[in-house]
Amino acid sequence: MSRIGKKPVIVPAGVTAKVDGQLVQVKGAKGELQFRVPDDVVVTQDGNSIKVDPRSNSKRARALWGTSRAQVNNLVVGVTAGFEKKLEINGVGYRAAVAGKNLQLALGYSHDVNYPIPAGIAIVTPKPTEITISGVDKRQVGQVAAEIRALRGPEPYKGKGVKYAGEFIFRKEGKKK
Repeated sequence: MSRIGKKPVIVPAGVTAKVDGQLVQVKGAKGELQFRVPDDVVVTQDGNSIKVDPRSNSKRARALWGTSRAQVNNLVVGVTAGFEKKLEINGVGYRAAVAGKNLQLALGYSHDVNYPIPAGIAIVTPKPTEITISGVDKRQVGQVAAEIRALRGPEPYKGKGVKYAGEFIFRKEGKKK
């Protein structure tokens, strides 16, 4: 049984939620999001809460029950508070800067890497070695952070590269003489 799925999603004041069949639409101060719930799950709205229940007792329905509830909750949190990911850059000469609608990254290659900032995402570089990605859609914020990290992932010997803030990089010992 899903413990997450049993909890209803509370819609705070200032946020309007609309359930139309399998489509859940949420509108708040930061923007508007929608999510189509899988057919194995039924969504109902009563007052200021949204309840998610499995349609049957099948394994797939029970698997999607908690996931769907978490997705609907992410919509509500996204339009009220938003989501944020922080990246750190380590390495001599490695730096980042926002230039217009692009993120310019110097990551040790022979050229600078230009990453186009997608719509709905805000990228800020408080320091040349820090990147803050924010937006209302949790999935999109995580995807953009993963794409930037993949441009030069952290290597295990010196720790150079782009990593998530607070991420532990297992360090290896170099070769011995």
